[in-house]
Amino acid sequence: MSAITPKKAGRFTRKEWSWIMYDWANSVYATNIMAAIFPTIFVAIAGAAGDIWWGYATSIATFLIAVLAPILGAVADYKGMKKKLFTAFMLAGVIFTAIIGFTNDWRVMLVGYIISRIGFSGANLFYDSFLTDVTDNDRMDKVSSWGYAMGYLGGSTIPFVISIVMLLVLGYGSVVAQKFSIFITSVWWIIFSIPFLKNVRQEHYIERSGKLSIAETFRNIARTAVDLFKQKGLFLFTVAYFFYIDGVGTIISVSTAYGSVLGLGSVGMILALLVTQIVAVPCSIIFSRLAAKFTARKALIGGIAIYILVCVVGFYMGASLEPHQEAYEAALQADFTQTVTQAAPEGDAAYDALVADCENAFRTDDPAAALSELRKAPENAAYTALLDTADAFHQKNGHLALVLNQAVSFSSILFWCMAFLVGTVQGGVQAVSRSYFGKLIPKDRSNEYFGFFDIFGKFASVLGPFLYSTIGAWTGRSSWGVLCLIILFLIGLLIMIFGKKHLEAACEA
Repeated sequence: MSAITPKKAGRFTRKEWSWIMYDWANSVYATNIMAAIFPTIFVAIAGAAGDIWWGYATSIATFLIAVLAPILGAVADYKGMKKKLFTAFMLAGVIFTAIIGFTNDWRVMLVGYIISRIGFSGANLFYDSFLTDVTDNDRMDKVSSWGYAMGYLGGSTIPFVISIVMLLVLGYGSVVAQKFSIFITSVWWIIFSIPFLKNVRQEHYIERSGKLSIAETFRNIARTAVDLFKQKGLFLFTVAYFFYIDGVGTIISVSTAYGSVLGLGSVGMILALLVTQIVAVPCSIIFSRLAAKFTARKALIGGIAIYILVCVVGFYMGASLEPHQEAYEAALQADFTQTVTQAAPEGDAAYDALVADCENAFRTDDPAAALSELRKAPENAAYTALLDTADAFHQKNGHLALVLNQAVSFSSILFWCMAFLVGTVQGGVQAVSRSYFGKLIPKDRSNEYFGFFDIFGKFASVLGPFLYSTIGAWTGRSSWGVLCLIILFLIGLLIMIFGKKHLEAACEA
């Protein structure tokens, strides 16, 4: 690897910028295809079982790349292989994302999604390991953090917002708008990958004695696994990473579901999560500077501590709302739902719709006016009786709805605070974890080690959601599920604190 001269110490080299720009290139896939837009398009096309098929496809793609990661890593460490494998997986991701846009058959879409996600994840494995090829240990935190920052700014914000604007202007059901959100993903991804393809090269590698041997590949994997356990500093960090990154991933994956259970508005939550993306841009860069000033280990400890605060805020957000929610729901069931359900005319869809309208009216700022508005519909004995029951419920329990609305407003504010807090550390913790790991491993075997790093990242998304769901179901309150995520962060935090001696020794080696 070419040395970084003092003259260039304050700015990025061409290789570093090219590496950083790939995060700008591929992050659009994570927002448009994996998270926000394509899942809803697919479910609408696939029908009632669409979410089930989506879950299966995601599991298959994640499992396959996690299992293949060490094997791919071992092969990529040989001279000339890393760039070829990166290019193959990146092109697979780009091409099969485009194929999704060319078809309206949900089965083809599903296959395209599986292969494109494998391409996306596989390319990321090699991309992460290229960090050791484009820079040195002293600059690794800075380069890695700028990668995440540009990813949030470029891929996760600009094309995502453009896609949302198209959907809003043309209508969410517009085929043109839907196809646009898919095609912009492929186009953005391939165009901004060009600097990486042109300027980034594999600098650290293992020389091949002959043809690639499957037996030799598996021997290398076994050796890496043994070495990982033998090196105390590296082992301690990997275990700490497994726990705290599980917590990070769980917060990302359950945040909107948790907010929905608490009755927070969908639009508000989406905007709050967009704020997370925007805040993450400068904070990822600031995080790297903190790592340079105080060491990466201390920066990670600070980031984990903020995630513990996020869990506390998330718990209070639910705990301050759930009792009012339970009181209101109990009153609604006893004084309204049970009565109107027993009196419902069989097969009358308009009656059912009016029931829903009444329940919505109870939660408005002026329930009496909203219920009065509903009486303007054509008179019907059953409908009149229903509205009389609704008026009686409001007169008896209106204070419960008012208190609940106030609690929801307060929890919505806390959700915004939580989104902001997450934005301050989400990118930084992931970026510095990646660079810290890169400092601890042998550079000529970086892909093998990052293969294991990728496994820990993929399978770490199991424990947190299980804890959240199990504790939430057991207690009957999702807030306790959020609070229990502190356990994951505490384990990671304690290892990072009390493993100081071995961690710092490994980093200096």
